[in-house]
Amino acid sequence: MSLQAKIMVKMKEAMKSKDSVALQSLRAVKSEILLAQTKGGDIQFGEAEEIKLLQKLVKQRKDSAALYVEQSRQDLADPELAEAEIIAQFLPAQMSTEDLKTFITDLIAKVGADGMKDMGKVMGIASKELAGKADGKAISTIVKELLSK
Repeated sequence: MSLQAKIMVKMKEAMKSKDSVALQSLRAVKSEILLAQTKGGDIQFGEAEEIKLLQKLVKQRKDSAALYVEQSRQDLADPELAEAEIIAQFLPAQMSTEDLKTFITDLIAKVGADGMKDMGKVMGIASKELAGKADGKAISTIVKELLSK
């Protein structure tokens, strides 16, 4: 089942249960999918593009929530975090920090990276292989940590 079909099913469920936060989140995802299809000219786009789109939407909401918290506006941050959580349900399961460290340690050994000068090489490969499985910021933090030792 495509992402668009899954979104439609969840939207119907949200309408029936009168869950306005879920409905708003799902409508935003549907809108972004339609916008991406219109811009790209594709009728259907692949799973990798869907994952990127969902990650972008989750990141936007988390960034907005962080700004609201920074400005002491918890009343505005809570809905953003709720929406991020609903959208994140459609993403593949995220890797744990330990699994991520293990993967990146193996990758560093395989690539032969020996310092911060090789960070770009490691990040390029790690980002491609971990697309959808881990957040780019988490990957970057662990790569920096491991290469600076």
